[in-house]
Amino acid sequence: MSTDKTQAIGSEGTLGQFKTENLAQWLREQGITQAEKLSCQPLTGGQSNPTFLLTSGSQQLVLRKKPPGVLLASAHAVDREYRVMQALQKSDVPVPKLYAFSDDLNVVGTPFYIMEFLKGRVLVDQSLPGMNREERGAIYAEMNRVISSLHQVDPNAVGLETFGKPGNYFQRQIARWSRQYLESNTENIESLHALIEWLPANIPEGDQTSIVHGDYRLDNLVFHPTEPRAIGLLDWELATLGHPLADFAYHCMSWHIPATLWRGIGGLDLAALGIPAESDYVERYTAATGFAGQEHWDFYIAYNLFRMAAILQGIAKRAANGTASASDAKETGNKARPLADIGWEYAQRYERSRR
Repeated sequence: MSTDKTQAIGSEGTLGQFKTENLAQWLREQGITQAEKLSCQPLTGGQSNPTFLLTSGSQQLVLRKKPPGVLLASAHAVDREYRVMQALQKSDVPVPKLYAFSDDLNVVGTPFYIMEFLKGRVLVDQSLPGMNREERGAIYAEMNRVISSLHQVDPNAVGLETFGKPGNYFQRQIARWSRQYLESNTENIESLHALIEWLPANIPEGDQTSIVHGDYRLDNLVFHPTEPRAIGLLDWELATLGHPLADFAYHCMSWHIPATLWRGIGGLDLAALGIPAESDYVERYTAATGFAGQEHWDFYIAYNLFRMAAILQGIAKRAANGTASASDAKETGNKARPLADIGWEYAQRYERSRR
């Protein structure tokens, strides 16, 4: 593809267009590449910020940009993604090398950043088909290690002390995702409305603060081509300062979501697969971090299922508007109701345990 080619992006309609000649010139001006020609193709995966593979000579890069159009406040914050990954470059958390961030709308139409292309494996199915028991166990141990390492990074030590507001994390997040659902709902979900009312009244006492990823799951990790070692953690759009157990419980939702529904391992024979039971997985995290509070686990799970349902409603809204980044956005958005229903079940279970 020559540099004067206009690259159209998206599915189910065009999300926007940008001329690769503008981007190629910008890359040369930044000293990132010297090649005259640049090819650009959409990368699959992700429901939010459009992401592209750039090929310039023998060099491969990744461009991640804010989508065009009218967006919800604080959504699609590529500047925050860039900031947190930059801060973690020398930590035990694997992140890709970053080259530059730009908010010059003349380049690709929206703010964007450039990072290295990681050549590795992105594993989507959490049952890890094709692996043996030992290989699955090693992958899960590595996932646990990475999130444990993230939650032990001191925000002040890496310049992220202003990356979020310390304290009252659940209260602020519940309010945020309640607003998102009410602003973007495409259907009335009774269990989500029930959670919006129930969650603020049942927030556990006590608080902790760490850097949280906000969307930590298997397919946001890039693994080494042959080793059970993560070489990159991606999709930091929802990262902030928050409660580490909320972040970890989000990651553990898959144990509570049926495999037949969406991205879950619920109902599978985990022992036969070599995948740890949730209790063992939580114990490993607690031993690594020292963070306790599992007596409120059902609340954390209920909160995260509510949050996920609200996020999926945002995807459903973008699908309805024709501005979604992924071709399966409508199908993904339809998962909001069943996830909210499961969340309400855990809320009621937590309430019964407190009596």
